[in-house]
Amino acid sequence: MSSVVRPLSEQIFEQVRERIVTGRLPVEQAIRQDALATELGVSKIPLREALARLEQEGLLVAHANRGFFVRALSAAEAEDIFALRLSIEPQGVAAAAVAATAADQTAAVRALAELDGAAADRLHEVAACNHAFHMALVRPSRRLVTIQLVERLQIMSQRYVQKHLEPAGREDRAHLEHATILDAWLSRDGERAGALVGAHIAATLEDLRRQIAL
Repeated sequence: MSSVVRPLSEQIFEQVRERIVTGRLPVEQAIRQDALATELGVSKIPLREALARLEQEGLLVAHANRGFFVRALSAAEAEDIFALRLSIEPQGVAAAAVAATAADQTAAVRALAELDGAAADRLHEVAACNHAFHMALVRPSRRLVTIQLVERLQIMSQRYVQKHLEPAGREDRAHLEHATILDAWLSRDGERAGALVGAHIAATLEDLRRQIAL
């Protein structure tokens, strides 16, 4: 376990983001900042900073004199996010598969193990662990702009990933797809790894089209 202590602002941001992704903060109600600050054991100032950052990330929307609201899921946004992922992420994964060091490969294996563990008994962590796994497949590319764009899109897609995994059996399918991707990636077969990631993203979007009303 890492001994790095994260800044309080980062901890608040991640805790509120988890509540958004898992649906603990409802879409139709204004966020009660006093109650949430008390629940988190922090003052309203760092909480408001976290909320503003989450608005920039596209997870919240601010209404004048009404406060912050969780942004509703929409078919149009899902189409946009996943189309952008399809245009960027497979190439990043392909490049990373070739450039990855032994340490990078170990980190990717560990990330998938963490995701599988979350799927087994920590469902509230699945979206974040899925995010971490996908980023572990891209970061070794050393392509800074690609990494930053994929990171942003991963954050925006977390709630859609959570939604996608709701039906029974989706976790098992996702595990098999992730394991197959990782095998190709560890073999440094960038072309195959990239193609598999593209198919994985496209399949997720196709499922979401059936789940979210157009």
